[in-house]
Amino acid sequence: MQYVIIVLKAKNDMMENNREPGDLRIYPKIYHPRYYYLRQLRKAIETIIVKHVQGKKYQKLIDYGCGNVPYKQFFEKHVVEYIGADLGVNTNAKIQLKPEGQIPLENESVDLVLSTQVLEHVDNPHLYLTEAARVLKADGRLIITTHGYWMYHPDPQDFWRWTSAGLKKIITEAGFEVVDFTGVIGRSAMGLQLFQDGLMFKLPKFLRPLLYLKMQLWIMVFDKISSQTSRNSDACTFIVVAKPTKK
Repeated sequence: MQYVIIVLKAKNDMMENNREPGDLRIYPKIYHPRYYYLRQLRKAIETIIVKHVQGKKYQKLIDYGCGNVPYKQFFEKHVVEYIGADLGVNTNAKIQLKPEGQIPLENESVDLVLSTQVLEHVDNPHLYLTEAARVLKADGRLIITTHGYWMYHPDPQDFWRWTSAGLKKIITEAGFEVVDFTGVIGRSAMGLQLFQDGLMFKLPKFLRPLLYLKMQLWIMVFDKISSQTSRNSDACTFIVVAKPTKK
């Protein structure tokens, strides 16, 4: 029986209007401080699903580091069973990871490992990536997203940022060959995002939505003038698809 391991590190988004946890991350409102970024990330993940998941008829999906499972609605339609996996007590998780984060599954027992916004929080990225390689079948795929540029955001820790070359290097050194590499949000747009983030805590809360509304529109405009080629070299977030090479 096949397994699919999905690694999604969701933040603790607040519920609004009786939405399920994580919905604000998927469908943010225009005055959300991450409006444009979250929309673009969602679209990029949907593109990855079409290219690398859709039609594969995977049996089991394990959300590895599942948090509040914000992307469950996009993946569960492509698998027979969706299973969350996380550290400690998490009602969304059916599988509890070992204290160091190891997956309690056999070698070469899964088809897909997807890690979204986890790697920057991991104490030992090499161990994390080699664990992903260990559980993947020879024809499996790693799909991972992590930051190039972003503000400090401990959850509970925040250790790493990568250049495009640096991220490719640590992934290949862990036993993978990169087959797809995409940047989300270019340099000038991300500069504006960081500028907004530097201002927002200086303002009273009631004024912040006005700042977000203006800045998110400018971020959108400046990202439109960036080419995808430039984003692939220098971006807010990188999405990588890789296959194991050590089998």
